[in-house]
Amino acid sequence: QAHLIESGGGLVQAGGSLRLSCAASERFFGRLFSTYTMAWFRQAPGNEREFVAGIRWGGGTTLYADSVKARFTISRDNAKNTVDLQMNSLKPEDTAIYYCTAREAGDPVPSSNDYAYWGQGTRVTVSS
Repeated sequence: QAHLIESGGGLVQAGGSLRLSCAASERFFGRLFSTYTMAWFRQAPGNEREFVAGIRWGGGTTLYADSVKARFTISRDNAKNTVDLQMNSLKPEDTAIYYCTAREAGDPVPSSNDYAYWGQGTRVTVSS
């Protein structure tokens, strides 16, 4: 059973926008979605998975990679069990598979090792 399902990826021209969404089960691995800190990572071909943005379980704390600050916005709706990533001013270097992930406690952090649960990913391609 997939607990995190990403959607919204696609092909877009440089300068365009996409909105990714991650739909979660209301409860997975014994905890409510609203208690998980959520994040988005991405992985481009030949590269390691890298942190993009994260949001604390209550939504009060967010963290962004320097490469996406001021262009991307992460948000969550605990009533709908979703976490979104609004991506504006996209660049070809944003091309990657984007993954939704969850960790059980604390603030968002940039290390993938601190996240236990992962979706299957959604592909984003930005053409120049």
